[in-house]
Amino acid sequence: MFRIRSLAAVSAFAVTVALSGSALAAQVLNFAHSTAQGSHYSMGVQAFAKKLAELSDGKYEIREQAAGALGGERDVIEGLQIGSVELTVSSTGPLGNFVPEALVLDLPFLFKDYANARAVLDGPIGQELLDKVSENNLVGLAWSENGFRHVTNSKHPVKTPADLEGLKIRTMENPVHMEAFRAAGASPTPMAFPEVFAALQQHVIDGQENPIPVITASKFWEVQDNLTLTGHVYSPAIIIASPTLWDGLSDEEKGWFREAAKAGVAATRAKVESDEANGVALLREHGMEVIEKVDQSAFQKAVSPAYDTFVAKYGDDMLKRIQAAQN
Repeated sequence: MFRIRSLAAVSAFAVTVALSGSALAAQVLNFAHSTAQGSHYSMGVQAFAKKLAELSDGKYEIREQAAGALGGERDVIEGLQIGSVELTVSSTGPLGNFVPEALVLDLPFLFKDYANARAVLDGPIGQELLDKVSENNLVGLAWSENGFRHVTNSKHPVKTPADLEGLKIRTMENPVHMEAFRAAGASPTPMAFPEVFAALQQHVIDGQENPIPVITASKFWEVQDNLTLTGHVYSPAIIIASPTLWDGLSDEEKGWFREAAKAGVAATRAKVESDEANGVALLREHGMEVIEKVDQSAFQKAVSPAYDTFVAKYGDDMLKRIQAAQN
């Protein structure tokens, strides 16, 4: 009788421990992005996840939602605002629809090079813009990176701005980018990124523009024949958290997320550098014709009306500050 009671007590204790363990199970957070698994965004998400698990002693677990699994970038940002998604890394493409101040970052030929872009975004100006993001029912954690954007198409090599005439080029859902390509003679076609490959494959559009890391990760060589290294826009990315998640964190926990974001940025930038160093050769290996040397001043002149439109609507204070901050 005593043995039976002892076994019952042990069983009850085991159930209690199991229930306690489940109560202490990691909180799973969805971290969404639009690019493929293994891309520069993906590397950043994985580094974020590793650092957050380390700092929180396993309290938080990141579930990567890659390749637009939870929708396009605009859809995901809206999900952050209502709390249906916890975290994302996004291009600035749709960000201006939520935070108009961020549109300045999408002006063509704004940044001289990677060093200047990173210095500006990691400094006071970048923090000021993150604060603006956080005033719009979002939580800006850190500026990450896509890289300098280039043009691909399936029609013909683009060597001068005149070669863009009439091409249907997918752009981000961003008025500054659309204005720039319209001014250069192209027909800008805004489209969520998860739809782009199929649209190129079906010839709904002729081309698109993205940094080398996105072009390689997306295997655009399967549907595009020509690449021109225009470097027309430095494309930042941003790590954003949902206010629903953020408001439930302690100050210490918020510190963990900020540190994880820094780790994510470092990993993403490292992947961008690697892809920039090796990507063009890879694209050539897969049959793309690459125009490396272009007259950037000609392209800069062609898209300059985008500056006039931007300044007329938003002023030039932040623009001048960013220009003055570069060496």
